[in-house]
Amino acid sequence: MISRLRIREFVRKEFIQLFRDRRNRPILITMPLVQILLFGYVVTTDVRDIRVGFLDLARTAESRMLYDSFNANRTFRVVSYADSPDEIERKLLRGEIEIAVKVPPDFTDRIRSGETAGVQVLADGTMSNMASIRIAYTMLVLDKYNAERIREIIPEELDYGRIDARIRTWYNPNLDSRNFYVPGIVAFLIMLISLLFTSMAIIKEREAGTMEQLIVTPMKPSELILGKTIPYIIISIIQMIAVTAFAVYWFEIPVKGNLLLLFAATCVFLLSSLGVGLFISTISATQQQAMMTTFFFAMPFFMFSGFVFPISNMPVAVRWLAYLNPLMYFLIIIRGIFLKGVGLAVLWPQFLALLAIGTVVFTGAVKRFHKRLD
Repeated sequence: MISRLRIREFVRKEFIQLFRDRRNRPILITMPLVQILLFGYVVTTDVRDIRVGFLDLARTAESRMLYDSFNANRTFRVVSYADSPDEIERKLLRGEIEIAVKVPPDFTDRIRSGETAGVQVLADGTMSNMASIRIAYTMLVLDKYNAERIREIIPEELDYGRIDARIRTWYNPNLDSRNFYVPGIVAFLIMLISLLFTSMAIIKEREAGTMEQLIVTPMKPSELILGKTIPYIIISIIQMIAVTAFAVYWFEIPVKGNLLLLFAATCVFLLSSLGVGLFISTISATQQQAMMTTFFFAMPFFMFSGFVFPISNMPVAVRWLAYLNPLMYFLIIIRGIFLKGVGLAVLWPQFLALLAIGTVVFTGAVKRFHKRLD
């Protein structure tokens, strides 16, 4: 029979021991808020300031209009007006510009004669994902410029061959990457904090020499496990509330779903992260080893979660590993609640997967734990 009194006193002892160490306070209180602040501003795929180098070999009114099209656009900033191809290529090589636009000498003559005029665009491809976005934005500017010049040459409205695209984006209408990343950061921080502290819970007792005292007490292994995990469950839930409030009120991330459902999802997710943390604490001999092992687990969880890289783009074998990752299911739940406002009727497969993985992992970790020194 499990004693509630023993568990309660052991939990109280854990809180006293946890907050007595001054090194734990910044990790528990400051670190989650600092990380969500940094990640919220740093992790973004939005392109807002594209540095452009412009080489005008035509030097005509038409080429000047093209220059103005880039310079007047809020996304672009013309930082260099080059005099030669070598100069603009050198600036691109040094990273002073990200896009180079070259206007040929016969640019205006071709436009006025009704021929196709070419414009060369060079992009820095060292960051391929950003380069593709910059090129796409450049094409929009060139397409707008082209349409304006055609209207000047042919005053009649050309209706044939046109595609009337009216695109509506749901759930994130402005396509703000912050709305996509910040909920994921909330999930990752909850996992990291619970994993890190739980992995060192048993090791601290061994290194402090208090494990011998626990062994001779009448506490059962299950009571010891509950006493060790309950404090970190409470701390993780408090941190979830804090970082969620920070995401909503600081970054203005919309929460369209039920917060009680988010609370329930966090509790189910903690089964997995606390179970992995307990498993690490049973196979580690020192706190340093436990910390290194924690980051060994945390990185694959992060990479296979769909936080940055879509699961559908991964090879089939790697995709099966991702399906064993509890963080992947929690990310789907937390983004569904934040952005879509969906409920359990839609998210029940993810809840079921989290519950199954968490039960297996936590039960395995508890069975592996023995109340002894070795």
